Amino acid sequence: MAKGKTVTVRQTGSPLRRPKDQRATLVGLGLNKMQRVRTLEDTPSVRGMIAKVNHLVTIVEEK
Repeated sequence: MAKGKTVTVRQTGSPLRRPKDQRATLVGLGLNKMQRVRTLEDTPSVRGMIAKVNHLVTIVEEK
């Protein structure tokens, strides 16, 4: 896993009836089903992806 800072996100919203770019962003984050949880490296690109779909995900933990 990542050695530096990490952020854990949980998908809380459905990708159904969302634009293709938002669905692709969820897939890029490793999320594609409800309540799925991923721990990702805390980088500016990941933060940007989370900000793009912030209505579909929640941040569970930041380390």
